[in-house]
Amino acid sequence: FFFKCVFQPTECFLSQPEEKQESTVKAKRRKKKKISDVLQKSAPKPGVPADLQNLLTQHFGENRSVIEMEELKLSDSCFLPANDLSHSFSSYLKEVCPKWAKLRRNHKEKKSVVMLVLCSSALRSLELIKSMTAFKGDCKVLKLFAKHIKIKEQMNMLEKGVFHIGVGTPGRVKALVEQDGLCLNSTKYMILDWNWRDQKLRRMMDIPEV
Repeated sequence: FFFKCVFQPTECFLSQPEEKQESTVKAKRRKKKKISDVLQKSAPKPGVPADLQNLLTQHFGENRSVIEMEELKLSDSCFLPANDLSHSFSSYLKEVCPKWAKLRRNHKEKKSVVMLVLCSSALRSLELIKSMTAFKGDCKVLKLFAKHIKIKEQMNMLEKGVFHIGVGTPGRVKALVEQDGLCLNSTKYMILDWNWRDQKLRRMMDIPEV
């Protein structure tokens, strides 16, 4: 029978196993869960102080001593109430910062902002800037991301003018701080865009570089 298969391939019935294999692969592909399916079952939930604290511990835990880790711990009083997901961005900011008008008037320092909003992309930054119109009032907002904006341009703007709110990405904000372009001494509020997900369905805190 072996030689028949070699010399007379018409007598070998190989098509049926191939079809089975193909159908098995297709079945496996269908069964594979997508992250979107998983996320649909797990609704977004408000962040709590422990969420951020756990991330800091995971990131720095292997490289820092016990004493250094203690210095990284923040008390719950350092945190604002999280958005319970019933608020728009403007209404949430009004709730956590009721004295914004006074803070805005009193802010005179250059190279600094009163409120720093961090999110995962330039496009998301622009969305948040548009959505905070009802809150910001008569104040200047600075875009702190890399897309189409050079870091030197941002540093010049911070040095020459007074800005109240900065909205941008962690990478660009970090670079500005390290190059002494942005000073955080006057910053009273830091808002993290916690639950929003990008096209790959990652939150800002799920991105390793952040």
